[in-house]
Amino acid sequence: MSNRILPRPQFAGAPLFVLIAAMLMMQPLSTDLYLASLPSLVAGFGVPVATVQLTLSLFVIGFGGAQLVVGPLSDRHGRRPVLLAGLGLYVAATALCGLSQSIALLIAARFLQALGCCAAVMVARAIVRDAYEPQDSARLLARASTWVSLAPLLGPVLGSYLQVAFGWRAAFAALGVFSACVMAACILHLPETNEHKNPQATNLRGLAANYRLVLGSREFWLNVMPGALSYGGIFMFISGSSFVLIKVLGVPTQWFGYCFALGVSGYMGGTLVCRRLLKALAPEQVLRIGTACSLMAGLYFLAATLLGLWHWAVVVLAMFLAMAAHGINFPVSQAGAVSPFARQAGTAAGLMGAVMMAFAFVIGSIVGATHNGTLYPLAILAAVLGTLNFLSVRLIAKRPVAA
Repeated sequence: MSNRILPRPQFAGAPLFVLIAAMLMMQPLSTDLYLASLPSLVAGFGVPVATVQLTLSLFVIGFGGAQLVVGPLSDRHGRRPVLLAGLGLYVAATALCGLSQSIALLIAARFLQALGCCAAVMVARAIVRDAYEPQDSARLLARASTWVSLAPLLGPVLGSYLQVAFGWRAAFAALGVFSACVMAACILHLPETNEHKNPQATNLRGLAANYRLVLGSREFWLNVMPGALSYGGIFMFISGSSFVLIKVLGVPTQWFGYCFALGVSGYMGGTLVCRRLLKALAPEQVLRIGTACSLMAGLYFLAATLLGLWHWAVVVLAMFLAMAAHGINFPVSQAGAVSPFARQAGTAAGLMGAVMMAFAFVIGSIVGATHNGTLYPLAILAAVLGTLNFLSVRLIAKRPVAA
């Protein structure tokens, strides 16, 4: 059997895989590229850690909330116009981020940036459902995720050097260039993939009916809960690692990117493992393996912290294990949450994203509120999230759902 994953014949002439990977890459780049700058924002604006954390937390709230609107809009009007509007907003908001003279304006601009980023990521997920056969979706997303993992792998390294050489504004200049290139590529090469536009998708009755259908599906929750808990586990490291590594463990700012990249490399490894597992096992079995890895990562971090092993390598290894687990969990959960809904793919993708971002907002807020100059809050949170993730796929019974 060929390992190639081909789109449906009508989309064979478009570079869909490249565009999907680029759109999915925008989310990790939007968060990871400026992580090394977070401690300097605290000093530069003269605000506490919790306030600077809002540049991440409000981003995920905007990202998650927008999907409840973007998904139905793309179901009704098509993927292409919604995507291009979102990318235009992202480019403009990124410029505003780089020009901000106050932390309040930066937080507001990050919120607007999240709305545009949401359109790119949500539409990318819906295009997978539109243009590829359902049985290929998980494999396609796993393959795309391998390439997407280059963003959190290389982004923090580039961000660290940009911070040291030019300051925090340089990260947003780089994001602006990248997003403008993605927008140009989509204008030139992306066809409309929504061949079943739903004129009722955005009226209140149709919206409520679609939400009831998706939210009432056990298969949806079987995939969304481990996906959201897994994302919460890595967002904990995304939002807290720079403070822990730089401020608590004394890692120089210019070396932070390398530490983060080592940890994030686990995600690439996890996606490669996921692709191999999906050739031999059903998606539900792969998800059980991935969530078991999440549990082991959390328990390891807590045990090492309680034993007094306070070293940057301990944090990086814990991040590596959590990222590897996410690399297994996330492609399967993304595909599994959307595949059952042929006519509600955008709505399902949006609801999944909203749940994930709600988890991330809560986790980011907890990280900011509990930061006390030690490893204990992060380690305890990692163990709790790993345990909940392990239990989620074992407590939610799967039943067939009609699309």
